[in-house]
Amino acid sequence: MIYSLPFVVQPLQQAFAAIGEQPLEATATLHADPWDTFFTVIVPLSWPGFLTAGILGFAHTVGEFGVVLMIGGNIPGETQVLSLAIYDRVEALEYDAAHRLAAGMLVFSFVLLLLLNLLKPGRRR
Repeated sequence: MIYSLPFVVQPLQQAFAAIGEQPLEATATLHADPWDTFFTVIVPLSWPGFLTAGILGFAHTVGEFGVVLMIGGNIPGETQVLSLAIYDRVEALEYDAAHRLAAGMLVFSFVLLLLLNLLKPGRRR
């Protein structure tokens, strides 16, 4: 989680900054408490940032190799991610299976990038 945190924090920070001061000042004039402001104003206005942060954090963790291998281990079916499965196939000299898994990871990354671009706020449709 800590290794992927920058990929989550940056989109959230940009989404919060894009809200601006006016909505927050309006809630202050209505004497809304901070939690109410956060859940009824900030979260709905910054949902694309939350979505982007979730997708980037997930994709980065799925593709991660070194940290997952060192901390989580490589237990098939429990702690194994796709990058570790590719590593196991190459280690076992099963290159065809490794190529299929790598192609699947490539397709997965393109789908995630396409999804992020389609959901980008301010995008012309």
